[in-house]
Amino acid sequence: MAETNTEKTPKTDKAPKTDKAPKTSWFNGLKAEFNKIIWPDKKSLTRQTAAVVAVSIVLGLIIAALDVFIKYGVDALVNL
Repeated sequence: MAETNTEKTPKTDKAPKTDKAPKTSWFNGLKAEFNKIIWPDKKSLTRQTAAVVAVSIVLGLIIAALDVFIKYGVDALVNL
């Protein structure tokens, strides 16, 4: 019979450490990513802001109206 080596060599899951990139390359990468952003123009930004404010006000009024109706409905049921 042939002898087999049953000893397992420990495997390391970690990658070998490499030198860190200098901070300037990280900042340059960040600057490059910011340059890729398409910023909205003033007119578009104003229209979108107005839409968000209008929808928020309308939703607030709907929730307030539902709250009042539910409150009076519950009060009517309790006082029967």
